[in-house]
Amino acid sequence: MKDDTAALSALLATLYGGIDGERPWQAFLQALADWMDAAFATLIITTPDNDMPGTFVTPGADPQRSEDYIRTYFAHDPFRGLPEGEVLTYRGFLAGLPEETYAVFSDYMREAHSEQVIGVDLRFPRGFEARFRVTRQEDEAEFRPEERKRLQAIVPHLRIAAGLFEKLQFAGAQHGAFHSATQGLGLALIVLDRERRVVSQNALAEKLLIEGEGLRLSGERLTFDLQADARRIDAMLAESYADGPIRFRIERPANGDLVATARPIDVPAVGAGSGALALLLSRPGQDGPPSPQVLRDLFGLTPAEARLAAVLAGGETLVNAARLIGIAHNTAKVQLRSVFAKTGVHRQAQLVSLIAHLTG
Repeated sequence: MKDDTAALSALLATLYGGIDGERPWQAFLQALADWMDAAFATLIITTPDNDMPGTFVTPGADPQRSEDYIRTYFAHDPFRGLPEGEVLTYRGFLAGLPEETYAVFSDYMREAHSEQVIGVDLRFPRGFEARFRVTRQEDEAEFRPEERKRLQAIVPHLRIAAGLFEKLQFAGAQHGAFHSATQGLGLALIVLDRERRVVSQNALAEKLLIEGEGLRLSGERLTFDLQADARRIDAMLAESYADGPIRFRIERPANGDLVATARPIDVPAVGAGSGALALLLSRPGQDGPPSPQVLRDLFGLTPAEARLAAVLAGGETLVNAARLIGIAHNTAKVQLRSVFAKTGVHRQAQLVSLIAHLTG
């Protein structure tokens, strides 16, 4: 086992250097398995009330066995709910549980020849949990107390890295959904997590929050002067919400009303596909309809899709829009379906309402 300072430094460099890569955690988990003289290391990120993990990474494992675990055995895994931040062994943890609670999972572990597992659960204020697991095959040595301490020593680093990973995921969701909103389009942008905490904001949003009328920051949480506005946002952050964007007015007698468009966004790596929201704010009567280029930048549309969206935003029917642009009606329908997918709406009226936000 590698106990020297250089090996630990290399491990931590891999940890912090890989969380924003194309394949986050892959290199670190492989390095962690080597550092612990184990066969595999795994990261599972979960959120409350979700039946599937948001992230499941086990470098080098049999893909089919990993798929079986996610689809079938994840819900039966008894090695969960560990005391926060405390490294425990699988066998030691199960020693305090009734055998019938893990009978199904025991069969899976025996088939995998991997009943030697050591792990730690880390829980975060925004509601997600990061479970780190290190596994040895049955013909390898048992994990010793000093090896538990070895993993325990890097828990503070695992906590920092998982927190950074979450922030990067939210920032990526913001960028992917509205990547040009912070580049001179005159829109204030606030990204919220499922607890209505502000994950990120652009400069325009910061200015509005400093004004402290209609909406404001209370600690990290976004609050509203009117409870009706807060209820709208909380309803959208609920797990069951799937109706696309909503648009409403935030009353501000002193500083001028705002038009708000709230849109759910997915953060699959930390939220199993739900629980975040982008709030776009503008002042009524801004600048006139957005150009196709603005729509293209804002929503990631193709030039053809942006042209169609802009014409529809002007009040035309799909038939008339196709005629004005010079494309077949069926082509327009195909393009509109793609626009729906990229903007997160399901009906033409929702699309028009969303784009109308840019005009106030």
